[in-house]
Amino acid sequence: MTRLLLLIATLGSAALMIGALGFQYIGGLAPCPMCLWQRYPHVVAIVLGVLALSGGPRILALLGGLSALTTAGIALFHTGVERAWWEGPSTCTSGAIAELSPEQLMDQIMNAPLVRCDEVAWEFLGLSMASWNGIASLVLAGVWFAAWLRG
Repeated sequence: MTRLLLLIATLGSAALMIGALGFQYIGGLAPCPMCLWQRYPHVVAIVLGVLALSGGPRILALLGGLSALTTAGIALFHTGVERAWWEGPSTCTSGAIAELSPEQLMDQIMNAPLVRCDEVAWEFLGLSMASWNGIASLVLAGVWFAAWLRG
């Protein structure tokens, strides 16, 4: 049973990564910086899963769960930025422009990232990709922790 849970958790992160890459390279939706941040813990989880499935120590499942929780946290923070619940990093969102001179505004426009974190590029059932990643990652964290506890 533990091996099956590890396989589900590993393949879950792999499926989310394949989906993200599909949206990027097939669907033409370039990722914002926060989208990219969400991918790194999935890559870590995939590596941990492969190691755990190869007979690695039980702690790898715990680390996989923490990795899934990390990406869920980033995704849920990103969701809040998209919905204007809070501000995101200045490197990928637009700040207030009311008090900028025309020259400052032009500098901000010219130096702005191509893809902003505070705009939803795609949504399904009212939830953005970041929201869906957060939900899926929380589920995967549960699977990882179940594997850890049963190991």
